[in-house]
Amino acid sequence: MSTQNSTLRGLGYAFLGFAVFASHDALIKALGGVYSVMQIIFFATLFSFVPMAVTILTDRTTGNFLPRHPWLVLLRSGLMVTAMSCAFYSFSVLPLAEVYSLLFSFPLIVTVLSIPILGEVVRAQRWAAVGVGLIGVLIVLRPGATDITLGHLAALTAAFCSAFASVLVRKIGNEERSAVLILYPMLLAIAVMSLAQPAVYQPPSLLHLAMMALVGVFSVIAQHLIILAYRAAPAGVIAPSQYSQIIWATIFGMAFFGERPDVWVAVGASVIIASGVYVVWRESRTNTTSANTPVLRVRSPRSDTGASRPGE
Repeated sequence: MSTQNSTLRGLGYAFLGFAVFASHDALIKALGGVYSVMQIIFFATLFSFVPMAVTILTDRTTGNFLPRHPWLVLLRSGLMVTAMSCAFYSFSVLPLAEVYSLLFSFPLIVTVLSIPILGEVVRAQRWAAVGVGLIGVLIVLRPGATDITLGHLAALTAAFCSAFASVLVRKIGNEERSAVLILYPMLLAIAVMSLAQPAVYQPPSLLHLAMMALVGVFSVIAQHLIILAYRAAPAGVIAPSQYSQIIWATIFGMAFFGERPDVWVAVGASVIIASGVYVVWRESRTNTTSANTPVLRVRSPRSDTGASRPGE
């Protein structure tokens, strides 16, 4: 009974965390119609830096803040800033559900990148899942039937960069302090976005400033909830819960932005989700042939938030 209660508690944390993430993304969409993505990222990261700094200060791991793999830490930080920029932009110009459909290609990309980076052996079943997921992406994009916009390319770039950053964490995470993996991406985001402020800055109203603050705070809260979920329940149970975000995206899109579900997006998202769930299931099997379980060990699949915490 205690195991069952722990699993239910973990699922509760996960669904709540991904609901907060969806609220975070809806705020970005609302702000993106008024402000530059670079300004939103700058203020959101500043506001999230305070609670994350508390986390860093409570890290009792011995050592300083110098990375043991400086170039890989810098690469991961750049990937996270790129993922965040692209995701924020895609949320501001595309329907929420459409962005999620493309971001859900994340576990498929992790599977592919884990081969050269982690030496993972991917057998026929998971390759088939990746192929099916690619078909789902094509259904969402419908090249030739509809225009593929910069927003679509940005969403796919965000998924790729998030996946790349997550696989790098699997490679170096055991040797780097969590504080290092948290601090450097945030400092890079603040530094890069501050350089753009003279060109893009618009004085925000108090309401919009509060919304930017919520974007930052929501990212920290959601990341923490997801980590609690993985501590309480098996990864194979928690990982598929990320797809609940598309339900919230559909609700928020209809309620606040006048978005109507597109049948092709729904079909494509279903195919992508099915392939992603299959990859998770394959990795979670007791007799799995996956040596690294790269998707299951990604404790936080949202590197695009900026305040991403590594797996614990």
